[in-house]
Amino acid sequence: MTDTIRLGLIGDNIAKSQSPRLHRLAGAQNGRRTTYDRLVPAELDKAFDAVFAHVAASGYRGVNVTYPYKERAAAKVVIDDPLVRAIGAVNTVVFDAGGPHGFNTDYSGFIAAYRRVRGDAAPGPVLMIGAGGVGKAVAFGLIALGLSEIRIVDRDLPKAEALAAALAAARPGLVTRTGTDAGALATGAGGIINCTPVGMVGYDGTPLPRAALAGAAWVFDAVYTPVDTQFLQDAAAEGLQVISGYELFFGQGVDAWAIFTGLPLDEARMRRELAEGKDVT
Repeated sequence: MTDTIRLGLIGDNIAKSQSPRLHRLAGAQNGRRTTYDRLVPAELDKAFDAVFAHVAASGYRGVNVTYPYKERAAAKVVIDDPLVRAIGAVNTVVFDAGGPHGFNTDYSGFIAAYRRVRGDAAPGPVLMIGAGGVGKAVAFGLIALGLSEIRIVDRDLPKAEALAAALAAARPGLVTRTGTDAGALATGAGGIINCTPVGMVGYDGTPLPRAALAGAAWVFDAVYTPVDTQFLQDAAAEGLQVISGYELFFGQGVDAWAIFTGLPLDEARMRRELAEGKDVT
């Protein structure tokens, strides 16, 4: 590994991402200069495949991958972990002598975020809106947390059905329901999860009307820019337990750093420096 650790993020609408700062600060903790580039295919006037090929050939140690490319990335890498193969989406890619290898730290990051807020409490019946890359990772994380029932909503119904089938195969006895209308499946849900980009900067709004949150116990929003989305504000106003997408961001970033470099990280210091707005160049 050279003195400079070269990393990046491939995705759309990532101008506000805090990942570059997190990884630069992680490098600084270890006395290593770290670069972390935002790589937006449309801005580079390249398709995702061309951007991926470029970073693979240009000395990057690795890249994170975010919306909407996580599933496409999974088809381009070696995935050693059978669980990640089952998820079918990767958000962390390392380039080494054996070619690109894919990992999913959204999965581990979600589990850490959930436990940080809810401890060992069971999820209860969960309504999950969005069956894309992050939705797949979160759903498999829910299984690890003791999920017994899930309702999956996506505008692309076959995508929701395919995820439900994959989850049922991984957890025999799991109760699954699918649909395209979140409001219709919200009644009786203990947890409600947003795994769509709705609510993030550039995608204003909320995935579910506030009235539909009544009766639930907790919510999670995968969006973290902004941290306090309308969805989470509504949930807090209804008295629900809130798990912020920032916790997933932080957990996936910490795990990705370990995969990229194997170098240590003082997580308390990292949280403090991120909150203070610290950066390094």
